[in-house]
Amino acid sequence: MPLRLYNTRTRRAETFTPLQAGHARVYVCGLTPSAEGHLGHARSFLFFDVLRRYLEHARNGLRVTYVKNVTDIDDRAIATAQREGTTFDQVVKRYYDSFRESMRVLNVREPDDEPYATHFIPQIVEMIAELIERGYAYASEDGVYYDVAKFPRYGQLSGKNVDELLVGARVAENEHKRDPLDFALWKFAKPGEPYWDSPWGAGRPGWHIECSAMSRALLGVPFDIHGGGYDLIFPHHENEIAQSEVLMDAPPMAEVWVHGGLLNFDGRKMSKSLGNFEPLSELLKRHDPLAIRLLFLQTGYRKPMNFTEDSIGAAKMALDKSVAAYRQLRGMEPATIGGRYPKMALTEGKRRFFDALDDDMNTAGALGAIFEHVIGGTRGLVESGVGDEAANFLEDAYSIFGIAPALLRPQTVEMASALSFDGDLVVTVNRYVDRFWPPERQSEILHSLHEKIGDVIEASGQPLGGFIQKAIDARAEARKNKDFALGDRLRDALAAEGIALKDSKDGTTWIVTGT
Repeated sequence: MPLRLYNTRTRRAETFTPLQAGHARVYVCGLTPSAEGHLGHARSFLFFDVLRRYLEHARNGLRVTYVKNVTDIDDRAIATAQREGTTFDQVVKRYYDSFRESMRVLNVREPDDEPYATHFIPQIVEMIAELIERGYAYASEDGVYYDVAKFPRYGQLSGKNVDELLVGARVAENEHKRDPLDFALWKFAKPGEPYWDSPWGAGRPGWHIECSAMSRALLGVPFDIHGGGYDLIFPHHENEIAQSEVLMDAPPMAEVWVHGGLLNFDGRKMSKSLGNFEPLSELLKRHDPLAIRLLFLQTGYRKPMNFTEDSIGAAKMALDKSVAAYRQLRGMEPATIGGRYPKMALTEGKRRFFDALDDDMNTAGALGAIFEHVIGGTRGLVESGVGDEAANFLEDAYSIFGIAPALLRPQTVEMASALSFDGDLVVTVNRYVDRFWPPERQSEILHSLHEKIGDVIEASGQPLGGFIQKAIDARAEARKNKDFALGDRLRDALAAEGIALKDSKDGTTWIVTGT
């Protein structure tokens, strides 16, 4: 069936058909980098990354133009700059560089366009001038405001009633607007604040007009999908619609409005005051980034989600199980996971996977299909002769999810060693070696090691695992005798073959860093 997405604008799931054949234009509200980004920000961008990948996938075959803006001027960035004695753009650069690196670590693809609001001042000023000319905006003592009363459809996106919004609403003493619901399009600069020139006075743009102007400039209106977090529906997206659609011949501004659910941390909204806020960059040092992606996929994108240490631990186990199944399907390891599903289960798994995604990007259902019909039946698929076909599907599915690198990255499994050589330890080491290298590759590595350090270690006829263990023992002895040059030579020889040593007070362990 075709892809269907829940449209906040119409409050129903609709078949997605791009306005331009074969081309989907997507705008997602990006970060306001005036402070450290957190996992709640990441959840939204991770989902839209998956949606973009699926639109481009052969199943849909669309060319996607994906725009994600940066709100690089706001009150908080200015306040931080004044407090630190720096400039707002330096504040933005510090926080956004950190967030972009976090996105890279999370395998979120960069947008096709990443407009900064301050780079689009001419387009913003032009749009404000049009609104004033048509009678939808007015200049006052402290800036330019949008006249909400002039737009009768105000509140339709969010389902809010204007009369109810007015109850209790007040105009702050420092504001000079006609109506409590009117919102700023241009804010006149206060002493010491950054500013740009405009026909109404020096100042800076309001938040909402930035996205309207940038999306219009880069995608044209109407465009296909406008996305963001649930918390942006009101007032941000409501205001975007009001100021954009009155300048259009044929609204709506965006055909489909897609909003992701919010994220709680240990059952509570993330907040520094509650003590449960952790910068995203720090969180990524403690957890596998691709396990975080998998965790988010286990909950429907529109639902609220609770992040806990237990949940990410379970997601990491599921990711490891996926990797193990993939390696078994590829014949890299003996198939040991599940055996109750026949060959036909693969066809059923594919059908259920894509049906789930087509049903408003039900990633939880799609994952369920994978774990039931592929990962849960690995041994049966191998025995049915469709191991490679199943591995290809798993890789394809996880590419849509952005977690395929977990399947393809070198395994890094740590193997404990001892300082004394004994037969039982060699048996254990050999088992680990067999897990990662086929016999022909073991022979190549063994030959290379004999050439590099065979004059130090006498191990004729020794299998690779035994040779590795003897090299580790010889290095330990060299270090004990303060022959550090020999120790380094032995370590470097192993490292050249993808065997990295790790020293600790308990001895030496090694990991496979290449296969």
